[in-house]
Amino acid sequence: MDQEKFLAYVQAENKVEPKDVMPDDYRKLLVRQISQHAHSEIVGMLPEANWITRAPSLRRKMALLAKIQDEAGHGLYLYAATETLNNGEIAADRDSTYNDMLSGKAKYSSIFNYPALSWADIGAIGWLVDGAAIMNQVMLMGNSYGPYSRAMVRICKEESFHQRQGYEILMTLCRGTKEQKDLAQEALNRFWWPALMMFGPSDDASPNSQKSMNYRVKRESNDSLRQRFVDVTVGQAEFLGLKIP
Repeated sequence: MDQEKFLAYVQAENKVEPKDVMPDDYRKLLVRQISQHAHSEIVGMLPEANWITRAPSLRRKMALLAKIQDEAGHGLYLYAATETLNNGEIAADRDSTYNDMLSGKAKYSSIFNYPALSWADIGAIGWLVDGAAIMNQVMLMGNSYGPYSRAMVRICKEESFHQRQGYEILMTLCRGTKEQKDLAQEALNRFWWPALMMFGPSDDASPNSQKSMNYRVKRESNDSLRQRFVDVTVGQAEFLGLKIP
């Protein structure tokens, strides 16, 4: 495999398909990134599932169920995209990737280890966590690996619904009683910093970012995406009458 020719191919905005010849480090990079993304979608259902029976109305319950169902679908799309990279030498079948997560070898987004302590937290997860995810994922629609790129188109459309749903939950609370607005502020305080950490380490401390950008899997740096998220979210918080921590 001619490394220079492959880099020139992807940097010219061409797509790589499963049966194409590709460098092993490109294949391994994709298996790590896509499977980690899939794990995060599945684990991300857990904090929200705890609130299905406690949602404050039938409308909220139906919307939360729809969101959780979407997340399960996202995980399935991404596991399927990962499986296209299995070549007998680099394991990418669903059982292998799933077992890697269960054993701790593979990671998922650590933000899903934070419990949702109140209904306002469900709103903050939708607004901040899904908002950060959209900021990360929109660029992935143009990534160099065809199956991953195509999966991201539908995922991003559905994540935008999740972000609006979360923001609307907090907007309703902020227009309610003082106690309800306090719940919204507490939720923002809890999830603000974990949401910023979703963008990964700073560029100079990230071991994979540069390679991922060279291969056109990532299209923007962690710091650039994080700053854009802050720029957008601060104005949204001010509209709600909430203070950024």
